[in-house]
Amino acid sequence: MAAMTEFNFYHPIEVRYADIDAQGHMNNAKYLTFFEQARIHYLLHLGLFRREQSFDDIGIILADVHLTFLAPVTWQTPVTVGVKTSRIGNKSMTVLNSLFNAESGEEMARAEIVLVTYDYHTGKTVPVPAEWREKIGAFDGCR
Repeated sequence: MAAMTEFNFYHPIEVRYADIDAQGHMNNAKYLTFFEQARIHYLLHLGLFRREQSFDDIGIILADVHLTFLAPVTWQTPVTVGVKTSRIGNKSMTVLNSLFNAESGEEMARAEIVLVTYDYHTGKTVPVPAEWREKIGAFDGCR
């Protein structure tokens, strides 16, 4: 289990009534949306993406996800998502996400996500930009 102290970046997210399924838990598809939202804010925080920029210019595409559910999330559970890059390869990065109860610190879900650096204009993978490697490496201590 991850501890909240393992992450240098957190993004709080509101669990909305519409996020809940018929069983009273957050729908499983919403976890990926929450993790994506936190990753975008992580990139904003690191200065690798700007709000006025097109999503086509972000330069990453989701390639692989491994998601583990640890505890049910219900409506109005106060949650925050930790984001951390654990590995930077030639053309991909492994990003860890954990969803925590913001009050108790309990880890409720975790994911290991592989992002591929991608040029949407040419439709091809590209090397991880040096700026990304430098800023992410300095922030999360990975190379």
